[in-house]
Amino acid sequence: MNMDRKKELKEAYKNYRPEMGIFVIRHIETGKTFLEATNNIKGKINSDVFQLNMETFMRNRDLNKDWKRLGKDAFEVVILEKLEYDEDDQGSKDYGDELEMLYGEWQRKLRSEGTELY
Repeated sequence: MNMDRKKELKEAYKNYRPEMGIFVIRHIETGKTFLEATNNIKGKINSDVFQLNMETFMRNRDLNKDWKRLGKDAFEVVILEKLEYDEDDQGSKDYGDELEMLYGEWQRKLRSEGTELY
């Protein structure tokens, strides 16, 4: 691999920003929903689904039980909203407060629509 390519890859890695936002794991038939906020949507979805498949999802035992009993095909994963990075962010900003606020907004919205939450 030539030096220019290595430099390009290093720069791309430094500038990589995972998508962040809100997603749900929803039981298709009942609509019962597990809501999640994260600074890495793809990574968190992969982690959650892996833990559910391994029956080690300890953050919500009811979801874990339903996933085990009904199987993964009874659920869908839906990204509800992505949070954009600030234009001037150089990669050091913490978006925890914004994600927490979005989580609260979606929690209220889902509950007002009659969605049962895990």
